[in-house]
Amino acid sequence: FHRITLSCLPASWYCSVSLLSLGCAPRQRLLLLLLLLITSAFLLLETYQRQLWGTQRRSGTQINKYLSLTESMEATDILNPSLNYGIVVDCGSSGSRVFVYYWPPHNGNPHTLLDIRQMRDRSRNTVVKKIKPGISTLATTPTQASDYLHPLLSFAAAHVPKNKHKETPLYILCTAGMRLLPESQQADIIEDLVTDVPLEFDFLFSRSHVEVISGKQEGVYAWIGINFVLGRFDHPDEEDATVEVTTSSQNQQPISRRRTVGIMDMGGASLQIAYEVPSAITFNSPQEEEAGKSFLAEFNLGCDVEHTQHVYRVYVTTFLGFGGNMARQRYEDQLFNSTFTKNRYLTTQTGLSKDKPYLDSCLPVGLSETIVRDNRTLHLRGQGDWTKCQEAVRPFLGLHNGTMSPRGVYQAPINFSNSEFYGFSEFYYCMEDVLRIGGQYNSEKYSKASMDYCSTQWSTLKQRLENHLYSKQADDSRLKYQCFKSAWVYEVLHSGFRFPTDYPNLKTAQLVYDKEVQWTLGAILYKTRFLPLRDLQQEALRQNHPSWLRSSFVYNHHLFSLCILVVVLAILLYILRLRRIHQREQRQAEVLNLLWVEEGEALLP
Repeated sequence: FHRITLSCLPASWYCSVSLLSLGCAPRQRLLLLLLLLITSAFLLLETYQRQLWGTQRRSGTQINKYLSLTESMEATDILNPSLNYGIVVDCGSSGSRVFVYYWPPHNGNPHTLLDIRQMRDRSRNTVVKKIKPGISTLATTPTQASDYLHPLLSFAAAHVPKNKHKETPLYILCTAGMRLLPESQQADIIEDLVTDVPLEFDFLFSRSHVEVISGKQEGVYAWIGINFVLGRFDHPDEEDATVEVTTSSQNQQPISRRRTVGIMDMGGASLQIAYEVPSAITFNSPQEEEAGKSFLAEFNLGCDVEHTQHVYRVYVTTFLGFGGNMARQRYEDQLFNSTFTKNRYLTTQTGLSKDKPYLDSCLPVGLSETIVRDNRTLHLRGQGDWTKCQEAVRPFLGLHNGTMSPRGVYQAPINFSNSEFYGFSEFYYCMEDVLRIGGQYNSEKYSKASMDYCSTQWSTLKQRLENHLYSKQADDSRLKYQCFKSAWVYEVLHSGFRFPTDYPNLKTAQLVYDKEVQWTLGAILYKTRFLPLRDLQQEALRQNHPSWLRSSFVYNHHLFSLCILVVVLAILLYILRLRRIHQREQRQAEVLNLLWVEEGEALLP
């Protein structure tokens, strides 16, 4: 007795086929069993192929990561309906810029961030536009703020597909220039933007999308952007350096993940540093804890606050006056005041004329320079002694109890045995423009190159510049102050931030993967971090409503095909059975008719 039952449909539907009850002949039973075995084998083969394809896709993840870098340099496919867009306006002190970003649909893994890239037009140029002056110049005319940004927003609107405007978030983030304004003037400018921008543009925009960000936020966004482009938020591969991370969550076990990079950025006026602090910090006193926490930012880049895979604790601070140009200005101010004070008390004439110049160890040999303050002039002559220059600039770090700044700014510990840093702006210019050793930092090589440069005659340096032996960015100003800036950068690294002289993991760079990384990329990554969760919840809702659909034939066409096959076979067998019954009844009727005929003939006389 053979019975095959298939519960491949919802509970109220089922297929039950009894081979004996259908009156099948042994050959027909064997044929039906053979068909079912072939169908089952087909389903098993299909399942195996899917698993094999999934393995191949996982093994190709590394290749796809590098392919995505190439794809990000191509023109954005605005005809692709699945792409999402976002706009960030950076309102700086000297001008404002708009950046347009895009990203494909999220891959469904809650531990993976959105793959956000900067949009490129048909000519493969990044979609960015800048206007001058800064928005802070509208402090007395705040009602013109929306008109001021109109060219930038129109530019962005022309590049984002029209049918995507309503779902494209717009963020207007203001930095240093606006921070200098009184809060009342800041509020007036923001109010005008919140009121008037939605009247002309239908982007996803609200009051929370306009913000005057702090220097700390700007530093965190820059750190996020650099690490995102470098792929440090991805899951680690076998060859990647990792760190053990502890979060502030209670009963949370340490997690191992890819090591992030710290960043140092020295501009003309300020110096900024930002790096992850993987381990919990032990403070020596409540005062130190209070001061330290003001420089620490802990945030979750993941889409679910319950998961700590992307919780980061970052130390970030800005040192005003520690940029290359401002440091030189502070040095000259001190040089000017101290020299004139000594002249007054010692009745000397140092620096008052070209014949008796002050010998400046931080200028190249033979260079004549002047410092003018309050209609008084101090004459300098380059001495070109890099070692003395180091000693001269070190006091301007304001070291206090082993930390940088006269205020005793707290510095979170750095694990120099398992960390990595990138130096941008002056760190790169100082090592590359004339020394030509940008890239991997080596303190011994850097010291020797700086010492040789400082001790070179000014006339020789000028001749080298005219012969184009330096980078295209090098000019007279760079040549004049290279000796000072090289000593300043060295002291900032090794005396200020206390990097060991044999530290192997510092790189100086201007671009990352041949492109400039803006803090706005980190901003939109942080602002849109919950969007994947929204997509995942919508997908889960679609799959769970109604619940029985998930296990039904609608979501498994192979199972559905099998059910159809069985039903068709059952119908065919039923038809064959009816046909046999009909034929048997016909034969029985013929036999009865024949018997009636024979009996009738027998009864006839």
